[in-house]
Amino acid sequence: MTDLSGRRLLLVHAHPDDESINNGATMARYAAEGALVTLVTCTLGEEGEVIPPGLAHLAPDREDRLGAHRVSELGDAMKELGVTDHLFLGGSGRFRDSGMMGAPQNRRPGAFWNTEVDEAAAHLVEIVRDRRPQVLVTYDPDGGYGHPDHIQAHRVAMRAAELAGERAYRRDLGEPYEIPKIYWNRVPRGAVEAGFARLRAEGGAGFPAVASVADVPGVVPGERITAEIDGAAHADRKRAAMRAHATQITVHGDYFALSNGLGQPLLTTEYYELARGTGGAPAGEREHDLFAGVTA
Repeated sequence: MTDLSGRRLLLVHAHPDDESINNGATMARYAAEGALVTLVTCTLGEEGEVIPPGLAHLAPDREDRLGAHRVSELGDAMKELGVTDHLFLGGSGRFRDSGMMGAPQNRRPGAFWNTEVDEAAAHLVEIVRDRRPQVLVTYDPDGGYGHPDHIQAHRVAMRAAELAGERAYRRDLGEPYEIPKIYWNRVPRGAVEAGFARLRAEGGAGFPAVASVADVPGVVPGERITAEIDGAAHADRKRAAMRAHATQITVHGDYFALSNGLGQPLLTTEYYELARGTGGAPAGEREHDLFAGVTA
């Protein structure tokens, strides 16, 4: 990159659509404010289920062309969010979607879950040293809900952050750089419970059934949250980005469903836990800017 003068945010996600669900409003807000927003997606999401019947032929047990289609969906989503810097880890298709935990796909050669962490992390180190983000966002150690690719994305992101700062590590990948702040995606239990209460009061918003709090990744007690980003001004962009992932998501107003058809709230305030670095808010208070406290 040629201009590293401003704020720089790096997000590491497992599959196309994860970024829009978890961080769409945050990404749109910072992109609109002129920050460099870089998204790294680790797989093409080849093992995902397909919602539209007319696209069912793309599924991995049929034509196995879902990954290429999801690349296009991700490109459309990034346009909606105003994000222009997007990469696939190691290049498009370098690592394959591993499927759900325990599936035979976990052990497939080239599956992301079946890849050595340091091997995958080297590709991310090069990106970190090039973009030099002040803030990194990824999943918690459980990947939010136990999906192997989400867990691996966490491991790779955290390992890459460590290796990027080591002066003796792979100088061919760029000059060493330490990321000042690392956040994990979170959702406070109170906020998601309130969202489900609204959904039930609206009769399920047209979905055949309603999900539960247990179906939402990364839910924690409110006191674990250290930052909340108000994305209300960019809610329409987040909805549009999620709609762009049409094989994976159905959006009805302030709610959405994945392939299981279970409605859940679409959150436009997005929440984070500071995992590494120094916060920019007094102890016990939440930050309202992921760059709070960053000095360079």
